Amino acid sequence: MTSPREELLPTTRRALLHRVATAQAEGRAPSLVASVLRDGELVWTEGRTCVEGHAPDENVQYRIGSITKTFTAVLVMRLRDEGVLDLSDPLEKHLPGTAAGDVTIAELLAHTSGLAAETPGEWWERTPGAQRPELGDVLGEQPFKHPTGRRFHYSNPGYTLLGSLIEALRGEPWEAVLRREILEPLGLDRTSAQPQAPHAGGWAVHPWADVMMPEPAEDLGVMAPAGQLWSTTADLGRFAAFLLEGDDRVLSADTVREMREPASPLPPGDWDVTYGLGTQLIRGDGRTLVGHGGSLPGFMAGLWASAEDGLVAVTLTNCTSGPAVTALAFDLLKIVAEAEPRIPEAWRPLPELDKDLLALAGPWYWGTSTFVLRPKGDGALELAPLAGRGRGSGFRPNGDGTWTGLEGYFAGEQLRAVRRPDGTVSHLDLGSFFFTREPYEAGTAVPGGVDPEGWRGLPS
Repeated sequence: MTSPREELLPTTRRALLHRVATAQAEGRAPSLVASVLRDGELVWTEGRTCVEGHAPDENVQYRIGSITKTFTAVLVMRLRDEGVLDLSDPLEKHLPGTAAGDVTIAELLAHTSGLAAETPGEWWERTPGAQRPELGDVLGEQPFKHPTGRRFHYSNPGYTLLGSLIEALRGEPWEAVLRREILEPLGLDRTSAQPQAPHAGGWAVHPWADVMMPEPAEDLGVMAPAGQLWSTTADLGRFAAFLLEGDDRVLSADTVREMREPASPLPPGDWDVTYGLGTQLIRGDGRTLVGHGGSLPGFMAGLWASAEDGLVAVTLTNCTSGPAVTALAFDLLKIVAEAEPRIPEAWRPLPELDKDLLALAGPWYWGTSTFVLRPKGDGALELAPLAGRGRGSGFRPNGDGTWTGLEGYFAGEQLRAVRRPDGTVSHLDLGSFFFTREPYEAGTAVPGGVDPEGWRGLPS
């Protein structure tokens, strides 16, 4: 039987090594380190470097840039779950006096605030944070580039505002809150706002010659919540596993699932790239990946996870440009997923099932479309089209005989079983959609009624 702790096969490890070695060599990176986790366990790490005998491992720190934003988003979601704020609250309610007070907290999390991508003045990533000591210095005189809520527009100042919001509501510096509420509970003791040895130095590699020079490592000051952190592949892997499963010491599974749902306006048609609440979402090769990329002068980082495969890939490098770290992480995930597909757990019956739920199991009809309802553990339900195409969702119980949809079209919608006076189920009501045991079942409250002559053929 395959164990989650079982090492990868030698052929898989060889393929991963080849991909990382190729990325470091062709990307001309001073160093590069990558790790893969399977079902929450670190199963592979490889480092490559131009310095003989000093290849980095999973405990060497690199600067992770905008992956910091996901940590900041987790802190905001904690405040929401505690009832301290609502995501629909305008920023002004909790952080008065900014030039962006009408923007909601959700819009800041999802980069739909319309705020500028960068700060006014000099390139903030290569200059001391002391040049921008106040939020007014970060926002400038014209902070908005687009109408609020209309489109996705990535904003570093937006996450600076969220960091200041956290400080205002907690009464402590962002870094102290981060350490107490995320890093310590999850055991991320190699993640910090300032570098801790052993750590990599940041470099710029000349685009046309094989030479390089060091990049400055500036303290970002008030902009720290948008990109300050240093971390390792081991720590980031554990953080990604948390984003998939949740941890009640930090955030519940329901809340991290909410963070992984698209929260910004989607492009026409099926989306391939979008943004959640502090997470980036990308679809490709039949899987959906959640995570975030990051960069600051001298460093690039990628953190990506596939819930379907139970896999996480982390890629870190210490150069301003070169290896495509996000594409590298995707390839590492694909190599493992295809070479060693996840072994499903053995089927086991539920320990118990309420008879009322069992009575709901089986086929239901919305008009002439066939759906199947399946009871799950802990009172949950799944309703899905029989043919595999169309609207379906899992549903969590509300404790009052109703259920709330978790995905897709029915996310947030309420499902209830409507009963006759004798207690038998007449139909299911899902957000005003009626599901009956027979298509357009006679004697049931079908919206619009049922033709009294019923089904018929076409006379010859």
